[in-house]
Amino acid sequence: MKESRWHLRAMFSCDQHPVESTISSLIENNVRLDRILYPKPETLKPPRTDVLTIAPWLAPIIWNGIFNSDILNAQFHKRGVRIGLTTFAIKKYVRFMKDFLETAEKFFMVGHKVNYYIFTDRAHEIPNITIGEGRHIHIINVTGYQRWQDVTMRRMQMIRDETYSRFINEVDYLVCVDVDMRFYGSVGVEILGDVFGTLHPGFFGASRQQFTYDRNPKSVACIPVDEGDFYYAGGYFGGKIEEVYKLTNFCHSAMMTDKAIGIEALWHDESYLNKYFLYYKPTKILSPEYVWNNYYGSPAAVQIKRFVGVDKNYDEVRFRR
Repeated sequence: MKESRWHLRAMFSCDQHPVESTISSLIENNVRLDRILYPKPETLKPPRTDVLTIAPWLAPIIWNGIFNSDILNAQFHKRGVRIGLTTFAIKKYVRFMKDFLETAEKFFMVGHKVNYYIFTDRAHEIPNITIGEGRHIHIINVTGYQRWQDVTMRRMQMIRDETYSRFINEVDYLVCVDVDMRFYGSVGVEILGDVFGTLHPGFFGASRQQFTYDRNPKSVACIPVDEGDFYYAGGYFGGKIEEVYKLTNFCHSAMMTDKAIGIEALWHDESYLNKYFLYYKPTKILSPEYVWNNYYGSPAAVQIKRFVGVDKNYDEVRFRR
């Protein structure tokens, strides 16, 4: 074993062979190693000290300034990843599709393969926009529920079912977001991981007691007041396709368990999502830059607002004909 290790070290020594040719011979030219230049990371000079950048379970928290997009893009391009983006344009919410798609084309996973999966009951109203090479729009026809709460509850089921029957064959990662939003800044592969959640913009500086978890002990969604890490937004989660299936299956099953005894969680799918992430920790956490609402102003910690809610009259758009 010791001889083998020294033999490998000798093979990689610049005195024996050029590193590039040695690696190429070892991997039979299956992988191309491109040269990339960037500033050296400084161990004693972290890029951000004003915010938490890692969770206690070692999941990174993604803030502006802590990652290098060039390095990440180079790595993900080598893997040829395919990314799915799901959203729901039900009833009057279809009006947000044009801005959503046009801004996504400018800022979402630019240069990568993307499938837009649009769940809608108004396919004929989805705008026809020009999209980039390697990017595709797929319309998935669904039932238009009368209550907006039913859509938010049922979308976990619909994402789960399509993940099992379709998405698993078409994409590697799935990003699930609300439609009444616009992209204002780059959202790239820095968000991708096994499974990720996003810090809610209204609670990223709040205490456990302030979190609006469901507190009903009869509900599967219940989280006691002495538990909880963060409060995650229901409108932005994702990860590898297998992990999204697990997450959505849990949330839907928990909803159905509650529904059978006449319970509806306080914040619907968001309540079950928070319960899931309490016991199945996300491997990556996105800062509120990724799901901002201008209602919360411009705190210093949020240096860029990448994905922002559209101003609207909720009473008017929420499923009244």
